Amino acid sequence: MSGPVDDPWAVTRLDQLEALYEAPHPRFLAKVTDRLEATSRAFIAASPFCILATTGTQGPHATPRGDAPGFAVPLDDRTLALPDRRGNNRLDGLRDVLQDPRVALLFLIPGVGETLRVHGLARITADPALRARLAAQGKDPATVLLVQVREVYAHCAKSVMRSGIWGGTPRPPGVPSNGQMIAAHTAGGGIDAARYEAEYQARIRAQMY
Repeated sequence: MSGPVDDPWAVTRLDQLEALYEAPHPRFLAKVTDRLEATSRAFIAASPFCILATTGTQGPHATPRGDAPGFAVPLDDRTLALPDRRGNNRLDGLRDVLQDPRVALLFLIPGVGETLRVHGLARITADPALRARLAAQGKDPATVLLVQVREVYAHCAKSVMRSGIWGGTPRPPGVPSNGQMIAAHTAGGGIDAARYEAEYQARIRAQMY
């Protein structure tokens, strides 16, 4: 792989990077919460798929996790349970967690442009009662990943809209709007969810590129 010396346009410092982008609007920095409040729970309950990002001595891994909507279960507003269903048994992500508990989750819902990002610290449990609670098709998961939530925030729909990944799939009923999630996640509150959503829908199409 060519290193920075081979590329006169290489970006190697933070000031170089920031000079290439507009400063983020303050609302984008404020839209973070540290718990699974009602809108986050509703989004997770409607999601059949997420990507689990981990890192360990072998480097980073991003692994898919999916099942019927609501397969990931909030046990309380600070703890998320993610069952580990039958797979190829490489255990890349779980091996990483044993080495470094920091994880990130990206939840997606077919037909929904927004995604939900959850960051936290994870541990693995083989608790029989919890495994039985999260059973599917009569089979308990081998283990359950318990994520101690540190950050939760909604990510805008631009990348999903640009990709066209969902085609014409309609938005499922009951999924909170971006405005509702932003209002719930923003420190200090004061955001009108309906007004924000209306402005967001107009703005996102005008700023797609």
